[in-house]
Amino acid sequence: MDKFQKVKELVSAVEADATKFYDGGNAAAGTRVRKAMQDLKVLAQEIRAEVTEKKNSGK
Repeated sequence: MDKFQKVKELVSAVEADATKFYDGGNAAAGTRVRKAMQDLKVLAQEIRAEVTEKKNSGK
């Protein structure tokens, strides 16, 4: 559940940069958004692996 909380925190943290990029055209903010999305992807994959492991260990 720790990693799920990190996902929520990361989305909240990147929200301001997303607004700067989409509404203000700030290219540096776009770079930060891309990095955060990559970090989210990695976290999501780790969560998927944990869920699968826990699901399969219960059988």
